[in-house]
Amino acid sequence: MPGARDASPETEQLSALATHLGERREALLRTWRQAAENDPELTTASTLSRSQFRDHIPEVLDAFERRLCARHRTEMIEAALEQKEGAAGHGVHRWQQGYQQREVMWEWRHLQLCLVDELERYAAEHPDLAPGVMPKARRALAELCSEGVCESAGQYARFQQTEAAGRVRDLEEALRSLSDLEQQRAEAWREAAHDLRGNLGAVKNATELLHDGDVPDAMRERVLVLLQKGVTSLHELLTDLMSLARLEAGQEERLVASFDAASMLQELCDREHAAARARGLFLATEGPPALLVEGDAVKTRRIAQNLVLNALKFTERGGVKVTWQEHDAAGAQQWILCVQDTGPGFQTEAAAPLAYALEQATQEAHAVEERDLGDGAVAETAPAPTLASQSERKPMASATGEGIGLSIVKRLCDLLDASLELETESGRGSTFRVTFPRRYEAAP
Repeated sequence: MPGARDASPETEQLSALATHLGERREALLRTWRQAAENDPELTTASTLSRSQFRDHIPEVLDAFERRLCARHRTEMIEAALEQKEGAAGHGVHRWQQGYQQREVMWEWRHLQLCLVDELERYAAEHPDLAPGVMPKARRALAELCSEGVCESAGQYARFQQTEAAGRVRDLEEALRSLSDLEQQRAEAWREAAHDLRGNLGAVKNATELLHDGDVPDAMRERVLVLLQKGVTSLHELLTDLMSLARLEAGQEERLVASFDAASMLQELCDREHAAARARGLFLATEGPPALLVEGDAVKTRRIAQNLVLNALKFTERGGVKVTWQEHDAAGAQQWILCVQDTGPGFQTEAAAPLAYALEQATQEAHAVEERDLGDGAVAETAPAPTLASQSERKPMASATGEGIGLSIVKRLCDLLDASLELETESGRGSTFRVTFPRRYEAAP
């Protein structure tokens, strides 16, 4: 019997094919990116740097090649698992980069077509291949791309559930606030009735006076303040829900035009200075005095405003710093907005589902970029810096409000082909970093 190390001609030829694909890796990745950039259905691909675009795909192709070379079932299972994990990571990264789910599906299609073409060229150049070589290679490729689509779609479904969980928390908090408001209002009227009973000595007279509105001015003022606070909170919540519904229904479009991002951000922060000072907080800005970009100025402002107001809301001491800068990464012209705060930071997955998912995706994106340094490249982005926290952590029940607002920011980033990052840690504040394209090839 042949030794365990002996291999059939078919196995050797599959290994040779895997070696060929490895040698052709750079050319295949370039062809794939070019196909994605030329596809009008994919508006995000051209805005990414080389490292951002590739993310987990080299790892997926490594696993695919190992799968072709596998001589034992154990090796094949391990390669398949690595391939699946890489595909899932690709889905996470694309979500963080602002891809629409449909775009991810089309991107997998282009990758599959590039690899199919390469397999067919290889088969034509090697007519002496064993009969089972190309059928096995094609089947492995079909499994690769189908798993990629399924894993990416699964990740998007998970993130949609995460967003929904955040919204449920905000709505539950709104209901609790209304219940608390009603209890406070009832208590206020009970106190008023008690005072009136003490003065007049009869419940009947007290009821008549309450009906006539004859209550102490201080008590009336307290009730009116509570009512106004409740109405304002409900109005803000309903406005946010309407905005989110429009974004999810695809009723928002981006209107690309040139604008000065620096001027827009400085004006926004100037308007919020008074609110920050009233709470004893600083609101600092840093960036070039002018930053001409292409994009949707209105929606970019909404992103910045939501992040700034949210940072001020959850910061008790210290303040918020807003920075902007241009960032020309290899293969992509971009600009970056950072909103840093000295708040308590986001807490656990249960306390802030979407924020937790975003933080995990950010860490994975930077890990991928660090792995890409193996060929001597220089890191194109650095982790978003955080400020030292000056605020105490709040109980989980009171640390709410990021669910709907953060969902709106994420959806607006998706619409503008912008990536959204969150850096936060114990003893530090939180930093949101948005990387926008500086140029758009064409309107979606």
